[in-house]
Amino acid sequence: MKSARPKPVHLLCGRPMVLHVVDALAELEVDRAVVVVGHGAERVTKALLERAPARFALDFVEQRVQRGTGDAVSVALTAFPDDDMEDGEIVVLPGDTPLLRPSTLAALVRRHRDKGAAASVLTTRLPNPTGYGRVVRDKNDRVARIVEEADATPEERAIDEVNTSIYCFRRSVLAPALRRLSPENAQGEYYLTDVIEVLHDAGYPVVSLVVQDSLEAAGVNDRSQLAVAEAELRSRTNQLWMQRGVTMLDPARTYIDATVELGLDVTLFPGTMLQGSTVVGSGAQLGPDCRLVDCSVAEGAVVEHTVGRQAEIGADARVGPFASLGPGSRVPPGTITGPFFSATAHDEGS
Repeated sequence: MKSARPKPVHLLCGRPMVLHVVDALAELEVDRAVVVVGHGAERVTKALLERAPARFALDFVEQRVQRGTGDAVSVALTAFPDDDMEDGEIVVLPGDTPLLRPSTLAALVRRHRDKGAAASVLTTRLPNPTGYGRVVRDKNDRVARIVEEADATPEERAIDEVNTSIYCFRRSVLAPALRRLSPENAQGEYYLTDVIEVLHDAGYPVVSLVVQDSLEAAGVNDRSQLAVAEAELRSRTNQLWMQRGVTMLDPARTYIDATVELGLDVTLFPGTMLQGSTVVGSGAQLGPDCRLVDCSVAEGAVVEHTVGRQAEIGADARVGPFASLGPGSRVPPGTITGPFFSATAHDEGS
């Protein structure tokens, strides 16, 4: 019997997808983040430890048996200290929503605090809610429960307000509510969504925040959805750099990883692709049709129609067109390479 093929750690704009989810915590005062892992835990853990921000503690817990989202949160709670967190909040995020904005998550937490809620859920409205849990409200228009599609009645399936699986809970009530969950449903799992009904029926305040841009809550479950998320993140990255003074003649044909650093007054022509740890100095001009991976481009350099990997281009150098820079190669400052130039680590661009 063949062993299961390891699930890849999908990269979006050069970073593991779950790191973009972690980025959504940027506007919150977070002491500790716990990542629940399962199959392929070693790959996910390694990728996060290498690239995660250092502003809060990052822990990992393993859900050895996949028994649902409610069980996953129960496992996660074991990583939080019991002493000073009773009156704190627990924010729950799925690992496949990389488009969630920090401002949206911060707004959810603010609403949670302002309303003195026991639980707050981020929802959105979809013209076609197929596949999502529906938000059921009581006669007072308060969130009463969330029903998964497989367990929903025809009337409930007609509801267009859906759960995004993004929550804020009062710590002191979450664990007791989780203990009341039952796997008596179509999937035979412990649903975290059932906590909403448990708290509502116990008289606790449950509130919601409807996010207008449903793309923020879009999950990534296949390669098609991965491409959609990639396009949106790259668009946001390009907008950010243009606001910082980078010129892009055609943003739709400019691809910049989130890990790239650009100086002031950089100009990027169409077909430019900058990946990995590439750093570009002020006033440099790149493109058209350049792909640089883990490269260093100094101030004032001009690079066109060039492919480079782990290469260094000096200040005011002129590279290309149709140049190839191999790993470890170096183009000295002020060099004019001319067309069809090729460099390796041995010739240093001479």
